[in-house]
Amino acid sequence: MHLIIHTGLAVFIVLLSDWCRNAGFGMVYWFNAGVWGAILIGVLALDLSSWLVHWVMHKNPYLWRYHLIHHSDNKVDVTTGLRHHPGDSLLRGIFFLLLIFISGAPMYSVMIYQTLVVITTAFTHANISLPPVLDKTLSYLFVSPNMHKVHHHWMQPYTDSNYGAVFSIWDRLFHTFSTLHPSKIKYGLDRYYPNEKDEDFLDLLKDPFLHKKKL
Repeated sequence: MHLIIHTGLAVFIVLLSDWCRNAGFGMVYWFNAGVWGAILIGVLALDLSSWLVHWVMHKNPYLWRYHLIHHSDNKVDVTTGLRHHPGDSLLRGIFFLLLIFISGAPMYSVMIYQTLVVITTAFTHANISLPPVLDKTLSYLFVSPNMHKVHHHWMQPYTDSNYGAVFSIWDRLFHTFSTLHPSKIKYGLDRYYPNEKDEDFLDLLKDPFLHKKKL
């Protein structure tokens, strides 16, 4: 479902990026950035969109209903990166389009970012462990596995931190960066529904529409 929605959104992404180019609209064109400048502006703007929508979904109780499906996984691995409710995916697409509109990101910049985010999402959710020094060094610029897995810890405020997708600079800039030793991390948000339901597709799909307390 996540992939189907994003395939549909891709049409609007192409149309909007082409419109920005033809109209000369967006930061890329206002600053006459050139190819390398367009890549830098586009990639950073789109990564900011990923951070921003992620932060909004954690702060808004209604939107959190959709995003908590991603956090309900009790065994974080590569597949967790694709575990999104359709409502979550749609909202991410809207923010993505908004930052394309503001930045004027050309399609080659969009494709570069999409490649980066797919690789990083798989890397940060994978059931792997880097040497602590390497992971910490990596986290000064990029989202590292240990950094992102803190975000999947069941307990707040750790759940409400480390929102970044590719770059860690946004969490450091907006003071949402936190650390926790991997041995102390426990995945999942079991208080929302029974633990054994964390892979029940139909229950997860309808869960945001049920009238029950989410926070």
